[in-house]
Amino acid sequence: MVARQRNRPMSHTPSPESVRIVQFPETRVAVMTHRGDPARIGETIRRFIDWRKAHGLPPRTHATFNILHGAPDQGAPGDFRLDLCVATDRAVTEDGSGVVAGLLAGGRCAVLRHVGPDDALGAAFACLYGQWLPDSGEELRGDPPFLQRVAFFPDVPEHEAVVDIFLPLRPSNQPQV
Repeated sequence: MVARQRNRPMSHTPSPESVRIVQFPETRVAVMTHRGDPARIGETIRRFIDWRKAHGLPPRTHATFNILHGAPDQGAPGDFRLDLCVATDRAVTEDGSGVVAGLLAGGRCAVLRHVGPDDALGAAFACLYGQWLPDSGEELRGDPPFLQRVAFFPDVPEHEAVVDIFLPLRPSNQPQV
């Protein structure tokens, strides 16, 4: 009975009360960009994993991020863009892999933790943008939202994946324009 319960997906409903505001530190990253059909993201992910392995940057010691430049279901498939990132203090040099040096800007961010498969991330984004943000009195900074992959497949089953969603916010003392 216990084993059966452990293998069942848990339901995690996002709520505005779960959103917290943090000071995100400026973070140097190595970036591989996926451009084009979202259905082909798996190919880019495999190349990124191979690059990480070749450069000794495993997820257990180097944080994994995704920078979102739009939703996969919005716009033409060929226009979709997603940046795959790994935190690193090492120099990133051009080696033909398409990986370049990047930076996640530091600053205030709203954070909502999502537990479950990626296909359920839409509910978390709807909570952040549709419920929390309008009632928060906060304003977006203008940087794209990003995800930190805290726990993900194959280390955990997809229904136990943990993703922190970050919305970059304007500084609280910045005058409104």
